[in-house]
Amino acid sequence: MNDAHRQDRAWQDPIVAEVRAVRSALFAASGNDIREFCRRLREKQAVSGHDILTRVSQSGLQSATPPSAFPPPRPIG
Repeated sequence: MNDAHRQDRAWQDPIVAEVRAVRSALFAASGNDIREFCRRLREKQAVSGHDILTRVSQSGLQSATPPSAFPPPRPIG
C-alpha cells in the first residue's frame, strides 16, 4: 500500500473537518485576503464586549502593538 492510498483511506475527524470548513468560509468571505480577514476579526473583537488580551513575549515585552482604535490589551499571566 503506498502513501497516497493510505491518505485516501485515512480517518477524518468530523470536528477538525467542521472547523476547517468554517475557517475556509470565513476566509472566503474576506476575499481570501489575510489582512481583510484579520481586520474583520479585530472589528468583531472590539465590539464583543470582552476584554482584549495579548500574549506577553518571553522578554516580557508585548508581542504586538494594538491599533489605536482599540483599548490597550491586558497581558495574560
